Amino acid sequence: MAKKVKFYAVWQGREKGVFSSWDECKKQVEGFEGAQYKSFESKTEAENAIKKNYFAVVNPKPSSQQLIKTPKPNIPAWTVDAAWNTKTGDLEYQGVDLQTKKQLFRKGPFQDGTNNIGEFLAIVHALALLKNLGSEVPIFSDSKTAIAWVKAKKANTKLEETGRNSELFDLIERAENWLKQNTFKNKILKWETKWWGEVPADFGRK
Repeated sequence: MAKKVKFYAVWQGREKGVFSSWDECKKQVEGFEGAQYKSFESKTEAENAIKKNYFAVVNPKPSSQQLIKTPKPNIPAWTVDAAWNTKTGDLEYQGVDLQTKKQLFRKGPFQDGTNNIGEFLAIVHALALLKNLGSEVPIFSDSKTAIAWVKAKKANTKLEETGRNSELFDLIERAENWLKQNTFKNKILKWETKWWGEVPADFGRK
């Protein structure tokens, strides 16, 4: 009996899209930090799935908290995001005021980075600036991974040094040291893209 063909939806990888073989999918996700992908029995299923939020697809049963849609926030707050170029490996990150949409800071590009590192550095950069300003406004990030790294005070990345990204590793070390040496009262909140659209700090390159 011929082997049944499967289709693979890739939400986060070197390239986003639907692929008709595991080999093609593997090229996009293997070694890619924070890869998001899932197999489907038909191309139509995969194409419909990729239009939805990854976590909603892989975990379709909502929790009691998820059943209550939180209204889009309109409070004094900062938002952060990162942009990683899948072709060049260049990384940028920035912060934007939630209410005014004013750009607060922008750093990069840095060579040979990852999106999660950018998200992590953006949060810590915002925390340091807010502490200098004496402000306790919250920070919104759409990255669960980066938020977890900040709470752990450690960037748990598998990225290897290449010689071109030494500046990035210096920034990671400085960010981790800042977290260990400082306290803050700012809440770091998850931006719910599924309900609210892209975070205001998004680079708009999707």
